[in-house]
Amino acid sequence: MSATTLNTGHIGLNVTDLSRSIDFYRDIFGLGLIGAQTEGEHRYAFLGQDGDIVVTLWQQSDGAFNADRPGLHHLSFQAPDIETVRRAEAALKDAGVDLFYDGVVPHGEGAGSGGLFFTDPDGIRLEIYAPSGADTAPAPTAGAPTCGFF
Repeated sequence: MSATTLNTGHIGLNVTDLSRSIDFYRDIFGLGLIGAQTEGEHRYAFLGQDGDIVVTLWQQSDGAFNADRPGLHHLSFQAPDIETVRRAEAALKDAGVDLFYDGVVPHGEGAGSGGLFFTDPDGIRLEIYAPSGADTAPAPTAGAPTCGFF
């Protein structure tokens, strides 16, 4: 099988509070609830857009995301343009979410691509970016990609 025939299907995330995470991913990313089991021992939700699942949430964790362990580094969502990223910035600020950097920043010095870097309620590192238009601010980390969360 050729790697060119594969696309990312969806991302599954372990969460500690399913209801809180459903609200967060719906409010910040505009994802719709496609299906869920919110009662009983096995709780989960499928969120997406246009009928396609983008994120699955599984309430089967305690504690918070640990960036010091092997596994997910961060989850990134590409927006069609920088204006969409700026709207997401307003939604994040309205929700009281802290950003890693001061607003929209480029992926590196001289890069046009860039965006916002933050965490979900369980500490999972997230990014919303656009391919261009972020070159109006300096890169916050010299000599390393911004999405490295250094």
